[in-house]
Amino acid sequence: MSTTALHYQNHLGPVYTWMVGDLDAAFARGRAELDELGLPSSTDGAAIDLGAGFGLHSIPLAERGYAVTAIDGYEPLLHELRVRSTSLPIKTIVGDLSTFRTWVRQPVNVILCMGDTLTQLPDFADVDLLLDNAAAALTSGGVFAATFRDYVSKTLQGDERFIPVRSDDNRILTCFLEYGKDRVTVHDLLHEREQGRWRQRVSSYLKLRLCPERIVERLANLGFVVSVDIGISGMTRVIGVLA
Repeated sequence: MSTTALHYQNHLGPVYTWMVGDLDAAFARGRAELDELGLPSSTDGAAIDLGAGFGLHSIPLAERGYAVTAIDGYEPLLHELRVRSTSLPIKTIVGDLSTFRTWVRQPVNVILCMGDTLTQLPDFADVDLLLDNAAAALTSGGVFAATFRDYVSKTLQGDERFIPVRSDDNRILTCFLEYGKDRVTVHDLLHEREQGRWRQRVSSYLKLRLCPERIVERLANLGFVVSVDIGISGMTRVIGVLA
């Protein structure tokens, strides 16, 4: 079994953009997600995008006038972000998400952690550290928003655990889930056609089974006014406004 970093480096990262599919539609969803957060346009605001990838939220944030620090553990995706955003105020950093304050020391107005990023942290203590750092980094009235998959409320059974992700004539990606007490093992099965023959590659990594109520309680204890619902992506969405 791989760590999250190795899984992305050796298996999922190279096909991640392909996995997302129609990029125009994906960026439209990213912009719509920001609309639903109610973030205003800004002339001098600052934002952090944790798990930024190739910029599905960093680019829309910058388009709204925010100076964005985009942090991710997989540099090739950040390179794609830079290529797409040459004229926008976005700084990219390869680094550990839970200790993002190593690189961002000034107060910010918005912190995003979207797309199931929270569940990919190594341990629950890392989630707590990220939330603590978010509270310390935000200005009064600042917004923290996260989306993640709720692997706690419903445990998939039998064939439900096989999830088709995307396929075309030359590539098929299927996900298979195994549930443990605190974590779910994610097996990514990738079939690729090479020189007329199919080759299978499999890699597995762990995700945390994060209870939404746990995140809500932690943020409330840190001084956030918190709401929770289901976002456009179908993931649990938690929004905290720092009082």
